[in-house]
Amino acid sequence: MKDKLAKVEDVIRKIEPGMSVMVGGFGLIGSPLTLIEALCHHEVSGLTIFSNNMGEKNKGLGNLLLQQKVKKIIGSYFTSNSDVVKLHNDNKINVQLLPQGTFAEAIRAGGAGIGGFYIKVGVDTEISNGIEKRIIDGETFLFQKALKADIALIKARKADRLGNLVYYKTAQNFNSDMATAAKIVIVEADEIVEVGEINPEEIVTPHLYIDYIVPSTISLRNYGGDSQ
Repeated sequence: MKDKLAKVEDVIRKIEPGMSVMVGGFGLIGSPLTLIEALCHHEVSGLTIFSNNMGEKNKGLGNLLLQQKVKKIIGSYFTSNSDVVKLHNDNKINVQLLPQGTFAEAIRAGGAGIGGFYIKVGVDTEISNGIEKRIIDGETFLFQKALKADIALIKARKADRLGNLVYYKTAQNFNSDMATAAKIVIVEADEIVEVGEINPEEIVTPHLYIDYIVPSTISLRNYGGDSQ
């Protein structure tokens, strides 16, 4: 089986102009900060980013946003970064908001080969304009298409050289679902061990989903935090 350990400067070149990229994390927790930093130094444009939020102001994905490399963002909590609000109001970025549960389920569905599903959230609001509706047991539901991407950038606490992954508590957030929903999956890991050193019962994401592994060199401590 293939050893998937790679250099961050090599794998980041897999991201090309116009691609869609899923990025794990909630705020900065569980965010692949090393890969995001490399993406900030990579010449690319017109990206569509799937992420719960765009990092924080001048941190993580917040830095990528200011470089005007992103044309569209899809996620839930963008108001935590005031730059998103400003750029959207200035018509410099396209924002698609999804309720957090819907966002997570749409990614999971994409990874599971499900085309979409029906939800009640947003019925009779502006969100429902132009969306397919269906009556189920006398109630109106909206159709939500599954989400898939060209590339996923995710963060793990530990990985073996094949790509079996373990996450740190809530840092799992969207990472494990995104690992299943992209054509190419690049994982940043705090610790990389030999095959067999991870208890199989601890593995959350099996190696079959992972294409490349890079070591983490940037953590929340670089931003004054003390956890993943």
